[in-house]
Order: sequence, then structure tokens, then C-alpha cells
Amino acid sequence: MNHHTKGTTMLTARRTVGLAAALTAALALSACGSADTISGSGDESGGAESTTITVGSAGFAESEIIAEIYAQALEAQGVTVERTMQIGQRDVYISALEDGSIDLIPDYSGNLLQYYNSEADASSSDEVYEALTEAVPDGFEVLDQSSAEDKDSYNVTKEFSEKHGVTSLADLADVDEKLVIGGNPELKERPYGPTGLTDVYGVPAANMSFKPINDSGGPLTVEALRDGTVNVADLFTTSPAIAENGFVTLDDPENLILPQNVLPLINSDAATDEVAETLNAVSAELTTEALIEMNARNQGEEKASPATIAKDWLAETGLV
Repeated sequence: MNHHTKGTTMLTARRTVGLAAALTAALALSACGSADTISGSGDESGGAESTTITVGSAGFAESEIIAEIYAQALEAQGVTVERTMQIGQRDVYISALEDGSIDLIPDYSGNLLQYYNSEADASSSDEVYEALTEAVPDGFEVLDQSSAEDKDSYNVTKEFSEKHGVTSLADLADVDEKLVIGGNPELKERPYGPTGLTDVYGVPAANMSFKPINDSGGPLTVEALRDGTVNVADLFTTSPAIAENGFVTLDDPENLILPQNVLPLINSDAATDEVAETLNAVSAELTTEALIEMNARNQGEEKASPATIAKDWLAETGLV
């Protein structure tokens, strides 16, 4: 389904259209022969040296961290990697994939499925993945998904939860206070946005307003929830801010928000056997707990860079 027999198709410097904000700092990680590396060999002979892959990321830190993991793992196998990080939201980076500005980007299974097929009725992680492999258009594919999951989630303060008896999205239907939903601008139109809250949980549309906050559940969204600008906020489940602030993540018993397993979305021409094997090895090791820890290093006092975090994780897991 996602295993590749594409031989040794090589990419060249075919790109004439780049993103204006492209970052192309390549990290030169040598692939020294070691039984601990992804392939079990540091041999750079064959075609790997002539392969060039441009790795991109969405416009938030976690995506860049995972993209760096992909990039550095590939470099350790002798693949030449260019980077175009912090591209923006899905509409923007899918366009970059389509025009050839990038070849590879980490994504999240459920949201990517809804992007390509909003009518899909898959609900479990495996069902979503299976449907996604069919929904991705010709010329692109998803590789193995990881167990690591980072979902959108609706959060309230502990005080709001206790005042209104709210622990589930279903409870929002009975709140007699105006609900101000805070999240990225595109959340307003997503299937799991305010319309989904009405359709699935019966939350009256007249009792909701939407506050766009364009930082992908980052510090601006957190502060808006803390100071009462919004009383319901969309935060990623791997955000350290949820535990740090004692926020209550509302249960989603009807699976309004689909499973969101991390996986590589890649141009099929770039998905050689070697590339697929390398990225699948990363997915086999990546966990939700690791994402939370890596995000904490980036967002907390350490403020570690995505490149540093990726390098450390690859070393800790023995992949590089």
C-alpha cells in the first residue's frame, strides 16, 4: 500500500519556482558506518549522493521539528536536502508540493484526509490512514504513519469548566454564557469548527462567536484563553501549555476531530526505496510523548531550535 518499488529515480535541481521565504540552510551530517544508523550502514555509494529532496514544514514549530527530523535522517543516508520551513497553512504548502517547490512535508492524517475528501466517513486511526492512501492524488503519497498523534482539541480554563460543569464538547450545548471560540482563522470553515459543534453536539450557532487568532494554538491563543478574550480555545494536544496552565481539554466522544497521526506526505518521484525506508524508520520510533517533550524544549525556557531538537532525538533513538 505504501511500500515502494520505484527503483532509483533521482531528483535533480528541477525547481524554478521557490517560495519567497525559502530557507535553504543545509545541515551536513555525515553518514558514518554504524550498526545504529537507520539502514545499518553508512555506505553512500550508489545513487543516494545525486538525490536532492526539498523538505518543507507548515507554519508552526512542531511541524518544523518533525521536518528537521526527516531532513537530518535523510542526510545521514547521503541524500542532499534543501529546506523550506515555516511555509504556512495546509492550502499554502500543498500548493508548494504541487508546483515542485518542495517534495516532502510532515502532515496529520485526519486533517489531510478531510482536505482531500471532506465526505470520508472513516473514524479510527487505521480507517483514516486507509482512506487517506486512496484520497491522496496521483503523483503524491503518504508513507507509514507514526503512533505520534497531535490533534486539535477544544480547551477551557479550570474555572470555566467548574462554573458550567463542562468536561465534554456535548456539555457546551447547555452553557448559558456566550461561547467565544478562539483558533486559527481557517478553523471557522473546518468540519470540526463551530459548524461541527452545532451539527454533531447541538451547540446552538446563535450562542457561538468566532475569534480568529493566527498562531496555530501558540502563545497568543493561550493568552486569549487565560485573559478571557475567548472562553474556548483550539489547542494542539501536544502543547505543553495545556498542562502548564491547568486547562481542561474537552472530551470528544463522537470523534468530531479525527485521529491525527503524524506521517510524511511526499512527491512520488522522491519516494525511492531508500527514502521510504528512512522515513518509515522515523515513523516507527516517533511517539506522542516524544512530541510533547520536543515541543516543551522549543517553547519552554530552553528555546531549543528545531534543528537541535531533531539532532538530539535522532541520536537518542539510535536512528543516526
